[in-house]
Amino acid sequence: MDNRFQKITTVEKLLDFFHDGMTLMYGGFGGVGSPPTLIDAILQMGVKDLILIGNDTGFPHIGIGQIVSQGRAKQITTSHIGSNPVAGELMTAGKMKVEFCPQGILAERIRAGGMGIPAILSDIGMDNEIVTNGKQMCTIDDKQYLIEAALTAEVSIVYAKKADPYGNLIYDKSARNTNPVCAMAGEITIAEVEEIVPLGSLNPEEIVTPGVFVDYIVPSQGVNWKWAWE
Repeated sequence: MDNRFQKITTVEKLLDFFHDGMTLMYGGFGGVGSPPTLIDAILQMGVKDLILIGNDTGFPHIGIGQIVSQGRAKQITTSHIGSNPVAGELMTAGKMKVEFCPQGILAERIRAGGMGIPAILSDIGMDNEIVTNGKQMCTIDDKQYLIEAALTAEVSIVYAKKADPYGNLIYDKSARNTNPVCAMAGEITIAEVEEIVPLGSLNPEEIVTPGVFVDYIVPSQGVNWKWAWE
């Protein structure tokens, strides 16, 4: 396997990137498209007080839901937590702070973080205290907008179907979901992939995430979320 870019590695060699209190962004939608091998490694390390950023809290035993259910997260920015009852219990008990964000706005905040844009403007949820809580507003052409801060993380973890040694990524249908934007917004981005292929074998027109956004590639040990929505 061509490893001239030194991006292909093992999970064990990346463990120093994960620590208590870190900001961790993750791809996935209801667990589907989340990187299970990386999540398992984080669980085994026992890191805690994580600040999470991602679409949802998965299921109690699938995806990022395992980290949430074990009380390893102190804060999360997400669009919903309904598929993981434990997340609701932790929020109600004051053990995990939850910032709710409309799904499209969440994705755009992450994309903005990846593009180096400090914030976006939105008129979504202007009448909802959960959305507007503590946020600044501005007026353009006599219309008010919320200032939604861009989102970035110390580490982003994503899942892809294929990668080449440079880190160009292709995703599998709906498992693509939030992975492309999350891959852009990490100071360090780690891609767990189903298959690593030789450089030059990917059709350039099919590449979704350019390798410039990916720092490390690890082979997946298999997924545990295929049945989640069947």
